[in-house]
Amino acid sequence: MFKLTSKFKPAGDQPKAIKKLISGLDKDCRFQTLRGVTGSGKTFAMANVLASYKKPVLVISPNKALAAQLYHEYKNFFKNNTVCYFVSYYDYYQPEAYIPITDTYIEKEAMINEEIDRLRHQATSALMRKKDVIVVASVSCIYNLGVPSNYFQSAIHLELGKPITREDLIRQMIKIHFERTNTEVKRGYFRVRGDVFELIPASGEVINRIELKDQKISELAIVDSATRRITQQLKELAIFPIKHFVTTEPERERAIKDISTESKARVKFFEKRGRFLDAERILRRTKNDLSMIKTLGYCHGIENYSRHLVGKLPGEPPDTLLSYFPWRDGKPDFLTIIDESHIAVPQIRGMFEGDKSRKGTLIEYGFRLPSALDNRPLKFNEFLERTDKIIFTSATPGPYELQNSKQITEMVIRPTYLADPEIEIRPVFDKKKNRSQIDDIIEEINKLAKKNERMIVNTLTKKTAEELSDFLISKKIKAQFMHSETKTLERTKILTDFRRGVYDVLVGVNLLREGLDLPEVSTVAILDADREGFLRSETSLIQLMGRAARNVRGKIVLYADVMTSSIKNAVRHADRIRQIQLAHNKKRGLTPRGIKKEVEELIKIGE
Repeated sequence: MFKLTSKFKPAGDQPKAIKKLISGLDKDCRFQTLRGVTGSGKTFAMANVLASYKKPVLVISPNKALAAQLYHEYKNFFKNNTVCYFVSYYDYYQPEAYIPITDTYIEKEAMINEEIDRLRHQATSALMRKKDVIVVASVSCIYNLGVPSNYFQSAIHLELGKPITREDLIRQMIKIHFERTNTEVKRGYFRVRGDVFELIPASGEVINRIELKDQKISELAIVDSATRRITQQLKELAIFPIKHFVTTEPERERAIKDISTESKARVKFFEKRGRFLDAERILRRTKNDLSMIKTLGYCHGIENYSRHLVGKLPGEPPDTLLSYFPWRDGKPDFLTIIDESHIAVPQIRGMFEGDKSRKGTLIEYGFRLPSALDNRPLKFNEFLERTDKIIFTSATPGPYELQNSKQITEMVIRPTYLADPEIEIRPVFDKKKNRSQIDDIIEEINKLAKKNERMIVNTLTKKTAEELSDFLISKKIKAQFMHSETKTLERTKILTDFRRGVYDVLVGVNLLREGLDLPEVSTVAILDADREGFLRSETSLIQLMGRAARNVRGKIVLYADVMTSSIKNAVRHADRIRQIQLAHNKKRGLTPRGIKKEVEELIKIGE
């Protein structure tokens, strides 16, 4: 089902790892772990596994930057198949919250990225139509996404010769949230001129053309947006809703009654306890929302009424992206890969409680109805019930993976035969030279820039990353920062520009830790490495040091005045791996070589 396209063949420890993982799938192993050192080609190994596996695949990444890289890699590996990208579509997101101690209500604020929304629709519509689909997602895939059956059944299915009137088609388009326009056609809009319809679907940038004649469909086509010429004739066309959360009119009417009943019960609850302000607050909120739902079919924050709108029972798990994947005999029928699982698994496990805590406060003080708790991410056990076989991949697997995996496959020898980089430990402040870690970094950057090599500098906070980046720029150094507040698509551009040499140094915190494939990076500098904690734990240090493992001149510089246990353990681990790799190369007379990789856009707008 999946056809792997690559000029490379498995090498190093990859062949035995691929064989072992495929064998595990054949033996119905529920959990497997691929533990591979950074740069060992875990993604390529998994691509080879998928090439012999005939089911759709969900790849989960712990952050959007890594998801973009994985999406790009899988898209190149499987050019003849459908590879999709599914992450949170917010460029900016401030969740609704209430802080009782200061009586501060924070309204939900969000800035939706239209391009990412398009890619999300591309993923869900592909899962409805095809089998050879790989979806690369962030952990946002475990959040409420509306009922797949409603999404599919609400789609407009058109065929040549099918009877339909102009007015019926207009009504159906509006019903699935498309907007009519008389000017330029954009995504989610349609235009009607006589009996000719033009629209851009939720999942793409192409223009679909529908022509009617004698109340029948006489033509279905794809039109070039620039020349207005027909590029492809179609026999059939499916137009999916512009929103994932779709409800039918009978469902809305029932939901309105149920929401009204719950609101009355909640008002009585507050009034009985003398909390008249909270009673008034929830009454006004639900009245306004119900008025909008009746008039427009939706309201601001409609997802908080999801349980009523889809007819689920209190506490029943929501439908998420996982529900859009194929199921057989009531069981999930797809493969899940959890990349950088030591980070992603704890994220999946912890999301429910964090969401519950925030919403619980809103409910307690009359800002939301209790049913809002059912608009939530999946609990970890619910996630496991909605997945089939899972392969965890990481250089540093966590306790869950190690304890539950039927088999653990290791890759220590890289296909390039590169050994782990050497580690230098330098003082945070060198008293003898009267020089700080920043002075030392500047000298290193200038040396590397002359050799067209790059450096990653890891700081402890986002503020420090921004300030250091500004300081380096003031010293005429081509620097840039990147952290969790950097917009999703901007992150991919920064990483691409960094590889191209627009910047010589990239400064960041957590985003520069796991999985990023940047072969031009020859040096990783870790500031304040002796500040023991999550960001300077053994696992974090090993992951950070791995960013220089793709360059033949790779080097790690730890700035520390104290040898913490995390530093000792991380260095001991790296030395052990390095000795195994050097011995392997010496025994076979192998010469290490750096990774050479073309610089391409990770996400191409409109692709």
